[in-house]
Amino acid sequence: MSVLLLRLAGPLQAWGSAARFARRTTESAPTKSGIIGLLAAAQGRSREADLSDLAALRFGVRIDQRGTRVRDFQTAHHGDTDKAMPLSDRFYLADAVFVAAVEGERSLIDALHAALLTPVYLPYLGRRSCPPARRIDLRVRTDVGFGQALRQEEWQASAWHKRRYARHATVSLDLLIETASGQDPDLTLRDQPHSFDPRHRRYGLRGISSTTVDLPTRGPGQLDHDPTAVLEGA
Repeated sequence: MSVLLLRLAGPLQAWGSAARFARRTTESAPTKSGIIGLLAAAQGRSREADLSDLAALRFGVRIDQRGTRVRDFQTAHHGDTDKAMPLSDRFYLADAVFVAAVEGERSLIDALHAALLTPVYLPYLGRRSCPPARRIDLRVRTDVGFGQALRQEEWQASAWHKRRYARHATVSLDLLIETASGQDPDLTLRDQPHSFDPRHRRYGLRGISSTTVDLPTRGPGQLDHDPTAVLEGA
């Protein structure tokens, strides 16, 4: 089995699992349906295509930078008739960063990694109005297990966010990992994709285990910054 690691960072993200009518909410972390949709789009699959191989991938996410929930109140008019469209509330996560992982057979994981490097359809972070700010693919891990891959990946938070922890040796991050068959979940979410067909979208419940991991605030070889060092010997 192989693990594909993804970095999800952008000015805005939106990962809805229970959006209805004119109220479009977002979860606090990427959903499995959102990531499977991103990977399917990178491969150029249509919404009517069979997604059973992607849906069978094990999914997990690490919250590296929680971000801030923001609300956008939208109005619109139909261009031809100037007829007012329904008012809508749309919620987003601003300045959030996540590390997501999918695990599966090596041939499929390698194909998904290649698709992210040259995507058929450009990826977005939950909604088309949410482009990524950085390269999405991190790497493929074949040397460690699924949980280890998420626990060992370097902290991916923004530089300004990392400065808040400059005096700390470690930072505690939340991990949301899909439970294995027969394992009792800590929570459930209806984001297991069965069909993206616009005529009949279907999602099932998915079990999630919630835990934390402590990571060093500095990467390998990164030294503490001493602003007085330049004054030595003056």
